[in-house]
Amino acid sequence: MNTAKDIRYLVASELDLQWGLTVCSIGFQEINPSDAYPPQHHPKPYLFTPNRGRVLDEYQLIYITRGKGKFCSASQRSTVVKEGTMFLLFPGEWHTYYPSERTGWSEYFIGCKGYTMDQRIAKGFLLKSKPIFQVGLDEELVRLYHKAMDVAREQRPGFQQVLSGVANMLIGIAYSKDKGMNFQDKQVQQQIDRARIIMLEHVCKKITPEMIAHQLGMSYSCFRKTFKEYTGFAPIQYIQELKLQYAKELLWTTQHTIKEIAFMLNFENAEYFSVFFKKKQRLTPLEYRNYSKGLSNTSPSHAPEE
Repeated sequence: MNTAKDIRYLVASELDLQWGLTVCSIGFQEINPSDAYPPQHHPKPYLFTPNRGRVLDEYQLIYITRGKGKFCSASQRSTVVKEGTMFLLFPGEWHTYYPSERTGWSEYFIGCKGYTMDQRIAKGFLLKSKPIFQVGLDEELVRLYHKAMDVAREQRPGFQQVLSGVANMLIGIAYSKDKGMNFQDKQVQQQIDRARIIMLEHVCKKITPEMIAHQLGMSYSCFRKTFKEYTGFAPIQYIQELKLQYAKELLWTTQHTIKEIAFMLNFENAEYFSVFFKKKQRLTPLEYRNYSKGLSNTSPSHAPEE
């Protein structure tokens, strides 16, 4: 049987590399049941046998949209991957993967390299020990792969920068969807969403995480842990961020004094509000107000507001 494919291998200039992320490879291939894998039309650095595996010098994000097979790496024991699964290959790490002879599979892949990806690894967003993303079958992801293949085919000026944006979208969506898969319990999702609504509606009132947990019928320890896993913020940090955003809006759009804004946001006094704001924003409330009005090039007045 013939294998359907659309594969491009790309080069990047020294200027492209300074962008922070460049795309090395992009493609699609449909492997029918009992077909040899991988097909032998790839350049030598990309070829491998399922038994021996390989090591690449780029990241590759692979999306399986039909069938199933197995994936294994130096950091991930052999595991079944199937339609709706993405997995990330890391440069310099041994890996292997292949479809089931019974089902074959359809795979999309995009390979990239650059310091922006390296930083995500260093910061722990992407882990060699967790290379698999459960994203489900998603038309948007398929469209993005096709968009990247179209751009790679045409190679118009600046195509590497466009591909960089598409690659970032794919990685961001994979990260987000996989994180959301950890919250399949709809009741938990609703509780966290309700907590955020309570925080927003009470941004100008005295509200504590303990009070919110009680309203939701959750223990505080469970609420705090679940909220941070879902949002990336501890509850008290989320409340503070809401207060900060609202304070910035008031400073930008109203003539309320610093004291009035501090009172509106339920701070103990204007001094405490100013300390809180400067710690978060690196400017005092008055400096931020002047800056927002285009007066950042002049020394802000330190005369107290009445």
